[in-house]
Amino acid sequence: MAVNLPPHYHDAEARYQKGRTPEEKLAALREMWVILPKHKASEKVQALLKTKISELTDQVEQEKNGPKKAAPGTFKITPQGAGQVVFLGPPNAGKSRLLSKLTKATPTVAPYPFTTREPIPGMMDYEDVRVQLIDLPPITADAYEPFITDITRAADAAVLFLDLSDDDGPAATVATLKRLKQARRVLISGRPNDDDPTIYQLNMLLVANKCDDEAADIRLEIAKESLGTHFPILVVSCETGEGLDALRKAIFELLGVMRVYTKQPGKPPDMASPFTCPHGSTVSEFAGYVHNDFEDGVKTARVWGSAAFDGQTVGRDHVVKNGDVVELHL
Repeated sequence: MAVNLPPHYHDAEARYQKGRTPEEKLAALREMWVILPKHKASEKVQALLKTKISELTDQVEQEKNGPKKAAPGTFKITPQGAGQVVFLGPPNAGKSRLLSKLTKATPTVAPYPFTTREPIPGMMDYEDVRVQLIDLPPITADAYEPFITDITRAADAAVLFLDLSDDDGPAATVATLKRLKQARRVLISGRPNDDDPTIYQLNMLLVANKCDDEAADIRLEIAKESLGTHFPILVVSCETGEGLDALRKAIFELLGVMRVYTKQPGKPPDMASPFTCPHGSTVSEFAGYVHNDFEDGVKTARVWGSAAFDGQTVGRDHVVKNGDVVELHL
């Protein structure tokens, strides 16, 4: 399906290319966003525009607010696995401790705040896939590392932390949400919408940690009143291990992806290393996850699993399902 960009879009694109200042480029990008037809064929263009608009909006805001605060280093974490999930929350909520429980990462864990000063990645195993988790520095009303803005832009989802061992835990998590919103990072439950491309939305899960505390139940009820019921909440304890298996599953499901397996003609399927792609992906879209050149080159496929019969030959537009085995024919 072609995008069929109207002439006015190309005019705005030319103004973007000729723009000399971030403000001029941002104005042209916003015009391109308004003009762009919103349908499935334009999804990649939409995603690219949203990223550019978000980056330039951040740049304009930083210039308005003065020199950018120097970070301890330049942090660019290459996405790996089925998706990238960031850990966000106030100090001492147990983010680093949980990262060490779910992955082989070895972050510094201490009973004092702000021990995490830079992003720390780790790979979480869930059944036959891996998910990249990134522990980010604590966020409060007064503490927010500028690189958090860049890293969250690349993330696929977020885990927000609530400390059930602290009377101030609910208020601290609310403060984290407010500070993220100031940076135009809005945590939501469900698929992000495209109403405002300057706002970057992240699908999130609220993890209520340290449920082994004797007053955890009371603080959880207070948190529900403060945060509302629109966030999914998972109660866990890093110390006892309660809820950690459910958390692994919930983090994977947060990504909104499915596992699809491949096979070569005349050979058994590779059931050890599935590819992951969004639910609702077609054969051609799945082929693009196998190799960039395959999306346009695939002609047909044979499908085992959700097809009418095993090994059925299907076309490029056939929608694959979780657990399918697909043999691509280019």
